[in-house]
Amino acid sequence: MRQLAPGVRRLLGRPPHLMNVYLVEDVLVDSGTPGARRRVSRQLAGVDLSAHVVTHAHPDHFGSSHAICEEFGIPLWAGEKDVQAIETATPATAAGRIPKLLSRMKMPDPHPVARALKEGDEVAGFTVLDVPGHSPGHIALWRESDGVLLCGDVFFNIGRLTAPPDFLTWDPALNRESMRRLAGLRPRLTLFGHGKPVSDPDRLKRLTG
Repeated sequence: MRQLAPGVRRLLGRPPHLMNVYLVEDVLVDSGTPGARRRVSRQLAGVDLSAHVVTHAHPDHFGSSHAICEEFGIPLWAGEKDVQAIETATPATAAGRIPKLLSRMKMPDPHPVARALKEGDEVAGFTVLDVPGHSPGHIALWRESDGVLLCGDVFFNIGRLTAPPDFLTWDPALNRESMRRLAGLRPRLTLFGHGKPVSDPDRLKRLTG
């Protein structure tokens, strides 16, 4: 694992930064795809975990959640409007033909959500922010004291900083509102579900106008 900020580490993956999984104090944030289970489990060996948080109900973020929660005996927490999607393994999809085709692919194993997170909740020293759009119950984690933001997929940073692709986003217009909200926080370190960290708050602001 790689230390990114006090109490915040990123698990290693191949290729690096493609699908990020984080450890925030003793809370695992996201779990990658179903195929990530072994690498996630291996890196968590010896870690005394208290919970697992999923930023949003997409299969590349809760793909290994059931297996990890079962192995480590920890509860799963997620945004309240994504609870049903995780518990039934039926993520909300965007409109159009491609999203419908993607929805027919094999989904991760479902898992019960022990805690439905909402705006203002506290997780490992971070505040939960409701930032819907990419999924109905997408959440971000914000630590105001040092400006660290875990934004999930509200932004992508693969190659360049962008919005997530519309065909993967439940409500692109709503996601753009969430982008503007997070950019307005002027985070000093932004950590993404996909892509390298950004330590320049102006980059988010320039993207959102």
